[in-house]
Amino acid sequence: MKDSFHSHKTLELAGRRYRVAHLGALEAQGFDLTRLPFALKILLENLLRREDGEAVTRDDVEYLAGWQAAAEPSQEIAFMPARVLLQDFTGVPAVVDLAAMRDAMLELGGDPQRINPLQPVELVIDHSVQVDEYGSAAALLINKEREFERNYERYAFLRWGQSAFDNFKVVPPATGIVHQVNLEYLARGVMVGDAQDGVSWAYPDTLVGTDSHTTMINGLGV
Repeated sequence: MKDSFHSHKTLELAGRRYRVAHLGALEAQGFDLTRLPFALKILLENLLRREDGEAVTRDDVEYLAGWQAAAEPSQEIAFMPARVLLQDFTGVPAVVDLAAMRDAMLELGGDPQRINPLQPVELVIDHSVQVDEYGSAAALLINKEREFERNYERYAFLRWGQSAFDNFKVVPPATGIVHQVNLEYLARGVMVGDAQDGVSWAYPDTLVGTDSHTTMINGLGV
């Protein structure tokens, strides 16, 4: 891990030490970030924290730090979200792909256990419910039982995936819609992980989601 701009600082909070990528280090070196949009500051922190000289270079950081509103974009940046949010319709094919990659790794003589999501992935099962019963106290129970009957094979596969893959969790059916679960349960606000020299990184919660309403989480600043 590189730190060309000396932005990696240590933060002490409630008796614990965290490593953070401090944007002030760029300002101290002449970059004016006062008019940089908040979303781009999140991207800039992402680059500073992940600079390795290959996927993220010093030039990438300087390009984004020198952003000009009127300029046409001329360079790609390697953004790495803190987590990935899936729902069952789009998530099942992704888990199938991971399982197929493990089979291929085994056929090539490699270790299939090495095939895992790089970032935390959470899949919320909420797109499979149908309304068979309504207007009664037993409606929720009846609809839930029918849902499990109809989708037993898929749910069994996802349950296997949760135990087989690292960094993969499944929120079971009848828990809530993905947007609600993301807002009330899955959002961290600040992520903690990726320890370096025994000190964990603290960094903004960001995500890539596969549902059209995933952006609701921006109401919490994510």
